[in-house]
Amino acid sequence: MTTDATKMPVFRIPDVKTPVLVLNCLIGALAIMRSLGKHGVPVYGVNPSWNAPLSSRYCKGCFYKDFDEFNQADYLDFLLEVGAKLGKGCILIPTSDELAVFVAENAPKLREYFVFPDYDPAVVSGLASKQGMYALANQHHVPTAVTRFPQQLDEVLAMKDELMFPVMLKAINGDRLVAQTGKKMLIVHSFEELVDNFRKLDDGQEPNLMIQEYIPGGDDQVFIFNGYFDRNSDCLAAYTGHKLRQYPIHIGSASLGICRWNPQVADQTTRLMKDLGYRGILDIGYRLDPRDGKYKVLDINPRVGQAFRLFTADNDMDVVRSLYLDLTGQAQPDYIPREGRRWMIENYDVISTLHYFHEGSLSFGAWLRSFKGVQEAAWFDWHDPLPFVVMVGAFIKRAFLWSLKMLGLKRKPLHAG
Repeated sequence: MTTDATKMPVFRIPDVKTPVLVLNCLIGALAIMRSLGKHGVPVYGVNPSWNAPLSSRYCKGCFYKDFDEFNQADYLDFLLEVGAKLGKGCILIPTSDELAVFVAENAPKLREYFVFPDYDPAVVSGLASKQGMYALANQHHVPTAVTRFPQQLDEVLAMKDELMFPVMLKAINGDRLVAQTGKKMLIVHSFEELVDNFRKLDDGQEPNLMIQEYIPGGDDQVFIFNGYFDRNSDCLAAYTGHKLRQYPIHIGSASLGICRWNPQVADQTTRLMKDLGYRGILDIGYRLDPRDGKYKVLDINPRVGQAFRLFTADNDMDVVRSLYLDLTGQAQPDYIPREGRRWMIENYDVISTLHYFHEGSLSFGAWLRSFKGVQEAAWFDWHDPLPFVVMVGAFIKRAFLWSLKMLGLKRKPLHAG
C-alpha cells in the first residue's frame, strides 16, 4: 500500500467523551470503530452475534441482539436498556437500510438516551425502498433507469413484448430479499430467464421485486457520492468516486474503488437532498449512461455506506467524523478530498478478481496495476490487526469447505462470507 503525504495536517477531534453505538456490526461498523476509535471516541456495537469486526481493539463492547422486523418493539426495548447503561447523549449510528428506517420511525423514544440526525421518517423510508426512491427521483427530475414494479407473475408475463434484454431483476427491499435468498439482484438475458428467476425469488406474500432497465457500460462507470447533511440539509462534507471492481461482479458493492471528484454527481445529489430536506450521512450510487450522457441514480442509502473510508480528505476527515463533530456541537474543519485514493475489501476483491479473470475482462497486468494508490483496506490495519486475522481464518475455512463440495461437481461461484 502507498501512503502519500497529506497536504493538510491530520485533524484531531478535540472533544471525544461522547460515546457512539453502532447498529449492525459488519464491514462498515469496523470502519466506524477505527475512524472514531483512533481519536479516542468510545465506540460500542449491537449485533446478533460475535464476528470479526467486534475483535477490533477500538470496540469498547458489544450488546448482542438480532433485529426482527416483525418484532421491532423487542429491539426497541433492548436499545433503551443499552442506552440506560451507556448514559444519555450517546450517538446512534445504524449501518443498514432497515435499521435506518427503524431509528427514524422510533426517534421520539430513542431520543431519551440517544443522539442522531433529525431524520424525517417519510424521507428515510422512501429512499430506502427502491420503489420509493424511483418515485422521489422522478418527482425531483433526477435521471434514473426505467423501472417496473410487477405485483405478481401475471404482470410479468404481460410485459413479454415490451421488455428489451438484458434487464435487472432487483429487490425493492434489499435487506429482506438477502435474508430470504442471499441475493439482492440479478442480470437476466431473456424473458424465460426472467420468469424463472421471478418465480424463484418471489415470496408469494408481499411484492418485493422490480424489473429495471439495464444501463450498459463497465463497472468503472458506477459512481458513488458520500456526504453528510446537517439539520438544515446543507452538505457539510461531500466526496465522490467510482468503482473499479465489484462483488458480485457487475451488480455488487465496491471491492475496489477510487476517490475522484465529480462535480456533476455532487451537484445533482446535494440539490436532491436539499429539496427532500434530508439530514444525516448519505451513500448514493449512479451509473453513467453512455447513450445520453446522464448520471442515473441506482441506489440511495439513507445511512453510512460500508465503503465510506474510500472517501477521506487530506486531513483524514470522513463523513462519520463530520457527523460526530456536528452532533457534539464542534466546528467542522476545512477539507480537501484526497484525489486518487484507492480503497478495497480484501476478501471480496479476491473473489471478484477470479470472476473477472474467468470472463476475460481483466488481465493479470491490469490487476497488478490496479493496486497502485491503495491507501487503506477494509480489514487490514497495522494498528488493529485482529479483525483481518479473524477474517482470513474464516475465509480460508469457507474456501476449503467450498472446494470439498466442488470435487467432482459442476463448478459453482465462490461466496465471500
